[in-house]
Amino acid sequence: MGEKIKQAIGIEGTFKETVWPMIQYCFANIFMGGGGYIISMYFTIFLTNVVGMELRYATFIMMIATVWDGVNDPIMGLITDRTRSKYGRHRRYLLLSIPPLIVSYIMLWNSFGIDGKEHPTIAVCYYAFAYILYKTAYTMVDVPHTAMLPTLAPEYNKRTQYTSVSYIFNSVGMVPSYIILLIFLSIFGSSDGLSKTSKMPFLLTGIVLAIVYACSIFATFKTCKEPSSLDEELPPLDIKFAINEYIQVFRNKSFRDYFAMSFFWQMARSFFSTTNVYYITYLANLYKYYPTFNAFAGVFETLAFPLNYALTIKKGKSKCGAVVTPFMIIGLLIALFVKPVTPGGSVTLTLVLMILGGAVLYPFGMSGLGFVSNNVLPDLTDVDELITGRRREGVIGTFNTMVKQVTGGIMTFLVGTLLNAFGLVTGNEGVYIEQTETALWGIRICVSILPAISAIIAYLLLKRFKMTKDDHTMIRAAIATKHKYGTVTLSEYERERCELLSGYKLEKTWLGTYESEAEIHTLDKDENGNYLILIEQEAKLKKQLAEAE
Repeated sequence: MGEKIKQAIGIEGTFKETVWPMIQYCFANIFMGGGGYIISMYFTIFLTNVVGMELRYATFIMMIATVWDGVNDPIMGLITDRTRSKYGRHRRYLLLSIPPLIVSYIMLWNSFGIDGKEHPTIAVCYYAFAYILYKTAYTMVDVPHTAMLPTLAPEYNKRTQYTSVSYIFNSVGMVPSYIILLIFLSIFGSSDGLSKTSKMPFLLTGIVLAIVYACSIFATFKTCKEPSSLDEELPPLDIKFAINEYIQVFRNKSFRDYFAMSFFWQMARSFFSTTNVYYITYLANLYKYYPTFNAFAGVFETLAFPLNYALTIKKGKSKCGAVVTPFMIIGLLIALFVKPVTPGGSVTLTLVLMILGGAVLYPFGMSGLGFVSNNVLPDLTDVDELITGRRREGVIGTFNTMVKQVTGGIMTFLVGTLLNAFGLVTGNEGVYIEQTETALWGIRICVSILPAISAIIAYLLLKRFKMTKDDHTMIRAAIATKHKYGTVTLSEYERERCELLSGYKLEKTWLGTYESEAEIHTLDKDENGNYLILIEQEAKLKKQLAEAE
């Protein structure tokens, strides 16, 4: 990477010391970007059109797996926070995730002869087990991986750089995964639509991608280092303590604002992504253009990245969401005007509307709140430490995957239930299926109206998030001072900001309790305005990471 490029995106330091650790950390994003992407686009319609399952059963499987995901995420968060090892708290779980990932991903795309129409109960049990196993493997990667970031990148902008590189690696996982599936579908499938004859391309895709994803996770495990956790204290563990750990998180005002915003953003995203394939296949009757729509969507989501990054670095982590989210809302509302294309009819207007709304404006605007959500999460760990006095990256990181997975699964089941209630007929065998007007409005509600309402709520909630770069740096300095001296003395303004972000009076937090009120330890800065104690802390972290090598 050239010096001019590094300067343009705000990266300081050498490739070996700065850029390479980011790459090492983000290898696992190839799996997290690619695995879920293929599932969100194809898994539901694979179950209905290839396996032959009814839509209500297919979406029920998605919900059951995410209920389990809601259970195993908090467990994984507690496990990582309580892990004591010279290799750190998180890395070992990446390695342990590889066997269940390989097995589950192949099972997801191969029924071993089970027919969803003839044996619905057996098919539901089989795919529910496969998806639950996949969710377990995903949690074993995502929760520890997310929890590592606040330690590896304690600075406000450095975390943004790590997150930005992770977006690149997400794309590295998404694009080739999609291309691999399209290649197998073009060789072994049909351009008219998915049917029971389309089993082979999905099986081959599952095998190839399982190997690729396993290698990416192993690369992060092997190359990414974190400080030893052997000397960290362990609080006692019981059921009451475990429940209180998560209740305590929601008492954090910054976390509540983040959670509400992320929840409604994910709700909008899940409504659209679940319905999109049915919207293209049964409302527009243009399934053969499905790869084209996805290609456009990927391009315009990627094109939003430089703008999101620049706004984040220059204006703060919530600015990009405020600027680009309206494009998402407009894109969703355009779907209301799409009408079916009958056999032999003109496709021009429908194509233009679908590409403009769902493949250009929606993905471009959707990326903004996604960028905010991923960038803000690590900073919540520091607000949580202000309140509790402990590092709980695992507990905080749990909610990143739990919001995405649980919300997505529930929305998928809700979409399936709604479409079934509106009378949508699935099971395309390469022939035109004329849907009732009621069924078409069911699709419009799920692909446009409900996600647009959710996106508007998320956009409004974004305004509630108040943390700035200066706030975050000040909080880190206050925490470091408290750890070093047992007490910290804040100015009136610093005190007000801590109380605003935490939702607590300072004296009710760990930061505001004093071991010796007679001592005064203010937040000292150098001539450039940098907190001296953070400079000291950064040097200590570099030493610990060097020792981990």
